[in-house]
Amino acid sequence: MAETRGTDTVVEVRDLRKSYGAFTALDGVSFDIARGETFALLGPNGAGKSTTIEILEGYRARSGGEARVLGVDPQHGGVEWKARLGIVLQNTGETGNVTVREQLAHFAGMYANPRGVDEVIRMVGLERQEKTLIRRLSGGQRRRVDVALGVIGRPELLFLDEPTTGFDPEARRSFWELIRLLKSEGTSILLTTHYLDEAAQLSDRAGVIAGGRLIDIGRIDEIGGAEARVPIVRWTDADGIPREQRTARPGEFVARLLADGPEPGGLEIVRPSLEDVYLTLVAQHSTTTSLETEPVR
Repeated sequence: MAETRGTDTVVEVRDLRKSYGAFTALDGVSFDIARGETFALLGPNGAGKSTTIEILEGYRARSGGEARVLGVDPQHGGVEWKARLGIVLQNTGETGNVTVREQLAHFAGMYANPRGVDEVIRMVGLERQEKTLIRRLSGGQRRRVDVALGVIGRPELLFLDEPTTGFDPEARRSFWELIRLLKSEGTSILLTTHYLDEAAQLSDRAGVIAGGRLIDIGRIDEIGGAEARVPIVRWTDADGIPREQRTARPGEFVARLLADGPEPGGLEIVRPSLEDVYLTLVAQHSTTTSLETEPVR
């Protein structure tokens, strides 16, 4: 890649590869993230999401391909580059023998223009726990500390790797509002999550990764293509047999069903969600991979 990059792109990945001996963790992954965009990287456990993020954060060396984050090769990013990033890892090693406030104040001192400690404590909803030792917090509260540490430096790019693990539903909703606030301020965000409703709520675009390969990428409302989003009409016929029909005109189809006799049991119209589309993509990839690797008999 050339050294000079456009200001509208904060992450550029081309043919990214990572191998551990004979095992290939990433196999030619490519995508961009625009400035101010929230991009979700989705996939099952072991798909390569965390490996991708760790390479982009500069924690792990790639085996091949090219990557640039905020105009810098992450393998050679220095302290000034790292100060422009916010990182919320899946697991952290935060000091347990300091209070929430002490930990945030310590980290704030590492940045040139940090957010105020009081502001960040309010943002993550830890006002009541600010004087509590971190080791005494619940798992969900510790996760909020992780998020607080990730945003206190006013990052240009925020990495969120499974950020709401351990959150209760109310805490997750509060976190969503925080992410919307950061986005409104122009923060670019790379998110991984197993909560597909979370990805749908927060992200502009998503990439689906499986088996180390990017199998689809697009806007949240376009991922999987138009066919994957065709509504499904489900009902039970007179013999008690479950039926379903994909149709772009579910209202007309239901009207015909009703015209043919009494209302069928269990009649419903299902409009595929991001989770439905995602599960279909991953299942199709698994089937295709199995066929490709099946020995010829």
